[in-house]
Amino acid sequence: MKHFFTLLSACMIFLIFGCTTEMQSEKTDTKVETSATQINPGNELRVHFIDVGQGDSIFIQSPDGKTMLIDGGKRDSGKEVVDYLRAQGVKKLDYVVATHPDADHIGGLLAVLNSISINHFIDSGKIHTSQTYENMLQLIVDKKIPFVVPNKGDKISLDSNMDITVLNVGEESDDNNEASIVLKVQYGEISFLLTGDADIKVEKSMMKQYNLQSTFLKAGHHGSDTSTSEDFIRAVKPEVTILSYGKDNSYGHPKQEVVNHIKKVKSQAYATAEVGNIVVTTNGVDYSVSTQDSPDKVEAKKTVSTPSIVILSKDLQGEIVGIKNTGDEAVNLEGWQLISTEGNQVFTFPNMDLEAGKTIYITSGPSAKEGHGYLHWTKRQVWRNDGDAASLINEKGEVISEVK
Repeated sequence: MKHFFTLLSACMIFLIFGCTTEMQSEKTDTKVETSATQINPGNELRVHFIDVGQGDSIFIQSPDGKTMLIDGGKRDSGKEVVDYLRAQGVKKLDYVVATHPDADHIGGLLAVLNSISINHFIDSGKIHTSQTYENMLQLIVDKKIPFVVPNKGDKISLDSNMDITVLNVGEESDDNNEASIVLKVQYGEISFLLTGDADIKVEKSMMKQYNLQSTFLKAGHHGSDTSTSEDFIRAVKPEVTILSYGKDNSYGHPKQEVVNHIKKVKSQAYATAEVGNIVVTTNGVDYSVSTQDSPDKVEAKKTVSTPSIVILSKDLQGEIVGIKNTGDEAVNLEGWQLISTEGNQVFTFPNMDLEAGKTIYITSGPSAKEGHGYLHWTKRQVWRNDGDAASLINEKGEVISEVK
C-alpha cells in the first residue's frame, strides 16, 4: 500500500505539472565542457553550506538575487534550515532541489515546504516508500508546486549570469545514492561541484562525460569512502573541499581514505561539523570563505591562476626534455602531453604530481635514462637533431609551454 501511495503521488505530480519550462535540455554523447559565464560587475554569488549535522543542505543566492535550496538535512533540522533562510531575508525560494530521497537530505524539506513559498521543485525521480518521501510528495501536490525530474545535461535557469548543469540524475537507479542529482554551478571563473551522495560508480561515469574541474567540491556522501575516489578528486582538482557531516557520527565520517585523497591534491578542507555554517562569496573572479565559528575571519580573497609548468630544457641529441614546476603548489600532470612538433610524436603523462620547484625529465632513445626523476618515453629516437620544437599541452588541450 505504501509503495502504491508513493507511485500514485508521483503520478499525480507529473499529470498536474509535467516539466517546467525553466529546464533546458542539452543531450549529447560527447564530453561536455561547462564554459565560464559572463560576470556581472558588483554582483556576488553566495553559496551557503548549512550545518545540519549528519546530512546536507546548501543554499544559493545568485548575483541577481535568485535563490535555490539543495536538500534540507534530516527532519529535525527543518526548523533550523527555515530559520537560517529567514535570517538571510528569504521569503520565497525560486528552486528547491531534492538530490535523492534519503531522509538526511529531504527530511528538513518538509518544514521548508510548510513555511516558505517555492516556485519550482526539482527531484531525482527516484521512487522511495518512506513516509518522509510520501509526505514530501503530498505537500508538493497540495501546494501545487511545479515539479520536474531533469535529464543529464539539462541547464537550470536560475540566473542568466550563471551556468547550472545537471551532471547526474538516476530516476531508474536501484540505489538512492546512485540516483543523486549532481550539479555543476559556474559563475565567471569560479565553479562548484555539488555531488549529493553520488557514489564512485557515478563519479566514473561523470569523468567520462564532463570536464569536472571545479574551484569548490562538496564531497559526496558526507566523506564516506563510497564516494570521492582518488581518481575523481584528481579530475575535479578543487582548491577547496567542503564536507558536511555530524560531529561524532556513528558512520565514522569522514573516512581517513577520503581525507587523504583531499590532502593529496592539496585542497583546503572545511567541515560543517568543525566550523558550523560555511559561506562562500565570489564575484566570479575572486572568492572568500567565512565560517560560523569565525564569522569575521574571512579568507583572503584569492584569484584563480594556472600553476607555472614550463619546458625547462631540451637536449635533442641526448633525447632529454626537462619539465619544471615553477609555481608554489603541486600540479597533477595526468593527461598532459609533450609533443615533438616535427615528428608529431606524443608522450602522454601518467597520473603523477609534479611538486613545486621540482623538475621531471622525459627521456627517449636507446640510451634513455630511467628511474627517480625520469619518465621513460620510448627506446626509439624521437627528436630530430637538425631542429625540432617541443610543445607542452595540458589536459584541456591548451598549449602551456613551447621551445623552438
